[in-house]
Amino acid sequence: MSKYRVYLIDDDEAVRTAIAFLLSTYGINVETFGDPQTFLTHIDEEKPGCLIVDLRMPLVSGLQLHAKLAARGIDWPTIMITGHGDVAACRRAFKAGIQDFLTKPVDGEVLVEALQQAFASFDARLEKREARLQLARLTEREREVLDMVALGWASKEIAAALNISARTIDAHRAKIAEKLGTSSVAEFVRLTLADKGPA
Repeated sequence: MSKYRVYLIDDDEAVRTAIAFLLSTYGINVETFGDPQTFLTHIDEEKPGCLIVDLRMPLVSGLQLHAKLAARGIDWPTIMITGHGDVAACRRAFKAGIQDFLTKPVDGEVLVEALQQAFASFDARLEKREARLQLARLTEREREVLDMVALGWASKEIAAALNISARTIDAHRAKIAEKLGTSSVAEFVRLTLADKGPA
């Protein structure tokens, strides 16, 4: 069972029922909504999840819903589904940042694979956010030293490059370890890579 929530927004009750049942056979629980307006009033930003959204719905389309969420700073991975897919709609969806674009009737294995990719994307985003929060505790000089340590530089090399003493570098490294809760170079590398990775 996934640790992430899945929200399905589709105005067709039969589609909602079928997809929810399909995903339940894979151990994935789904919250369903019959229209974007209901979803927008019930959304809880403290309970992030992956979205499966119908492209064509009355009043508010799937892409319009995606834009409304983006305007609120919510960038949860979204899979767009439609019974009327065309190349132009697909292009617009990907340009808007949609994770995947599937046509109805949706193939179960394809949908689950798309969700797994969305979950992986979520993991990467959360890791990046956590890395940024941790690295924000560092001073500008400490961050400079950390980046060099992550590149494999020794204290003496960093000291020479920054024109300060090796003892000062060691003091910076101790402060970095204290703030990040680790002195592991491997962890330093992971944090800097996560911070510089895709948003």
